[in-house]
Amino acid sequence: MDNISQAGFLLIDKAQGWTSFDVIAKLRNITNIKKIGHAGTLDPIATGLLIVAIGREATKQIDQYMKMDKEYLVKGKFGETSASYDTEEKVVKNKVEPINEKEFQKTITKYLGETDQTPPMFSAKKIDGKRLYELARQGKEVERQSVKIKITKLELLSFDYPWFELKVSCSSGTYVRSLTHDLGQDLQQGAVMYELRRTKIGDYNIEQAHRIEEITKANWQKKIAPSRLLLRNGAT
Repeated sequence: MDNISQAGFLLIDKAQGWTSFDVIAKLRNITNIKKIGHAGTLDPIATGLLIVAIGREATKQIDQYMKMDKEYLVKGKFGETSASYDTEEKVVKNKVEPINEKEFQKTITKYLGETDQTPPMFSAKKIDGKRLYELARQGKEVERQSVKIKITKLELLSFDYPWFELKVSCSSGTYVRSLTHDLGQDLQQGAVMYELRRTKIGDYNIEQAHRIEEITKANWQKKIAPSRLLLRNGAT
């Protein structure tokens, strides 16, 4: 049985190459708590903030964290395309004319506010009980319904063609890979996401997070557990 004194939420800075489930499995081994979940998947290529629910009481409340707005830093490259919209699949170079920063900045503004977005085939979204990425890796493509998303901030951090970096503040359920792809299509360039880092979920930010290698069986009880996030109902 889970120890109620350890129930709560832990902020993790996920490293590149780890799946979100890898983080859960590691924490189960460290804490000896079976009931652990996370509030929003990060792909292996992505890094950054993952909210982890520790214990039965915490996992019951996980939905409220999943619905929170997110903030990301994304690095992309024009003149390339891939089936996954990132570097997980083969990247194909396109013959295109360079664009300038002014053209890109003008296109960005079209994506602010509420828009429709189609989930990518290479995603964990389920259709008829099967995850889309499983079908995609079999060479299959199925019709996906677009969903309403909202982008509240889209800031161009750097532009050095063909490379660009953006800060994206958006609603839950937004695929930043798809945003990168769509920007590339709009500009008749193609674009691939090379790096993605989640920096905020709601009011929680990456500066508050622990790297997984900082957490051990030896320091979990004394150092890490007392610094976790408290449950909304005040349980500790």
